[in-house]
Amino acid sequence: MSTARVVLLSGPSGAGKSRLARRLREAHGWPVVRLDDFYKDGDDPTLPMSTLGIPDWDDVRSFRLEAAVEALDTLCRTGTVAVPTYDIATSRATGTTEVRTDGAPCVVAEGIFAADVIAPLRERGLLHAAYCVRQGAWVTFARRLARDLSERRKPPWVLLRRGLRLRAAERGIVAEQARLGARPASPREVERALGTVRVEPQTDAG
Repeated sequence: MSTARVVLLSGPSGAGKSRLARRLREAHGWPVVRLDDFYKDGDDPTLPMSTLGIPDWDDVRSFRLEAAVEALDTLCRTGTVAVPTYDIATSRATGTTEVRTDGAPCVVAEGIFAADVIAPLRERGLLHAAYCVRQGAWVTFARRLARDLSERRKPPWVLLRRGLRLRAAERGIVAEQARLGARPASPREVERALGTVRVEPQTDAG
């Protein structure tokens, strides 16, 4: 059986991971998994809370890491998986979506905690590449705020305060994700790197 491998796109919130993932899907036909859909529900007692009075979406403890890894493993090895659809505004999963590889050799998985998935995927032989998508801190701030306001994710004052905190922390976020094994790169640098690489699916022995 052929086994797909994963291209991970981590990076600060608003850095352009989702846009880049869509472009890679259009260019290569690779399916996309939104890792941010693996957040814990708002009534989960283990969900960390921010001092802003909302779930702390920037704390890895808010992320169902093992569930995300298992979903990627299932998708790569079987070609299909059902993943949750998460609504930030209501802080809960509202349904599921089926993702299929349709024979594609790669799966793109994007989210702010994608770098935390590097080690378990590498151990399973499912990692193709991992990048930390970055742009200018103020560019990222503006895009994140515009997105969050348009989607009415939380009250505007909360989104602004969170955005300013993330802008101040961006250098540290990129450094930590690089430490975990994600290569810092702009969206165009990622596209150039992946556009010239031919990825062959793995074949399980036996």
